[in-house]
Amino acid sequence: MNREIWLDFLRVTACFFVMTVHATEPFYLGGDGTLVLTSQDAFWVSLFEGVVRCCVPLFVIASAYLQLPLHYPAGEFFRRRAVRILIPMAFWTVVYALVYGSPVANFKGLLLNFNYAAGHLWFVYMLLGLYLMMPLLSPWLEKVSRKELSLYLGIWAVTLCIPFVREAAGGMAPIIYAKDGLPAPALFPLWGEASWNPFGLFYYVSGFVGYLLLGVYVKRFVPENRLVRPVGWTLFLLGFILQCFGLLRRIVAAGGFPVEGSVEVAVSWECAIAFCGLPVALSALGLTLVFRSAFAGASGSAFYRHIVLPLSSAGYGMYLMHMLVLGPVSAWLRARMGVGSEGILGPVWTTPVEILATALVTFPVVGLIAVLLRRIPYVGRFL
Repeated sequence: MNREIWLDFLRVTACFFVMTVHATEPFYLGGDGTLVLTSQDAFWVSLFEGVVRCCVPLFVIASAYLQLPLHYPAGEFFRRRAVRILIPMAFWTVVYALVYGSPVANFKGLLLNFNYAAGHLWFVYMLLGLYLMMPLLSPWLEKVSRKELSLYLGIWAVTLCIPFVREAAGGMAPIIYAKDGLPAPALFPLWGEASWNPFGLFYYVSGFVGYLLLGVYVKRFVPENRLVRPVGWTLFLLGFILQCFGLLRRIVAAGGFPVEGSVEVAVSWECAIAFCGLPVALSALGLTLVFRSAFAGASGSAFYRHIVLPLSSAGYGMYLMHMLVLGPVSAWLRARMGVGSEGILGPVWTTPVEILATALVTFPVVGLIAVLLRRIPYVGRFL
C-alpha cells in the first residue's frame, strides 16, 4: 500500500494544533475553574481556539482514511492496535501518575479512568472505542454507495447541532464535570434521554464515529481536482468564524472582566468549539481537503523525508508525552512575562506571544524526544 504523504503533513500539523490548544487553556481555565483576565485575552483565546480546535477530529479522520475498510481480520487488527496504542498509553500513564499529585491515589484512580492531571489522555480511550467499532463498520463500508454514506453523514451532521440545541433549550452544555472530573447528569435531556436513559435517538450515530465515516467518504468519493482546495479553505474559514465569534460572544456575555467562575462556566462556553459540533467539523473537513490537495506530491522533498516523516511516525508518542514539557514551559513563560494587563508586552500582545512561544518551544523539544525514543532498539516502538 502506497504511503499517503499528505496524511503525514496533516498529522504533524494536528500535533502542533494540540499543543497550541493546551497552550491556550491557561488563559481561560484558572482560579476556581474559569478565569479570563481581560477582553484582550478573550479575543486571543477565541482566535487561537478557532484555528486549532479541529486537531482531534483530524486524527480520527486520518485513522479512518488509513484503516477503513480494514485490511486484515479483526483479530489481527486488534493485536496490532494493542501493541501500537495500549502499551505506550500504559507506559506514559504510569509516568504521569508518578509526576503529578499523589502516586497512590493516582494508581487507584487508574482502575476506573485516566489520571485527570493528564487530561489529554481522554483521547486514547475515545480512540480505542472507535477501534472496537471498526470491525463492525468495515463490511458495510466496503460496499456502501455514495448515496447511503451521504445519508448517514447527513444524520450525523444533525447531531453536530445538538450542543447548540441543548444550549438554547437548557442554557448549558449537556454534561458538566465536577472538580474531580466525574460527570454530573444532563441538564436538558433531548429526544428520548432521561434520568434513567442517557441513550437517546441520535446516540448511536453521533460523536466521533462520524469522523470515521467522513474519512472514508473523502477517501472514496471526493475527487482530486482543482476545486477541492478552494472548497476546503472555504469550509475551514467558515468553521473558524463560527468557533471564534461563538466563543468570544459567550465569554463577553458572561459579564465584566475579569470573568471568573466554576469550571462549568468554561464548559458552557466550549459549546462553540465542541469537538463534535458543526463549526469544528467544518474546519476539520476543510483542512483535510486542503492538505489532501496541497501535499499529495511532496514525498521527494528533503523537508518531508527528514522532518515531517519522522515526526509523523512519532506523532502518537508526541501526543502522549507533550504535557510533561508544555506545562512547565507555559508556567515559566507566564511567570517571566506576566499575564493580563500586567504583561511585559502590554495587555494586547503578552498573551498571544506566550501562547505561540509555549507551542513553538514545546513542539520541537517533544518531537526530538519522541523521535529519539522511537529509535531505541527493541523497546522504542513501545514508548
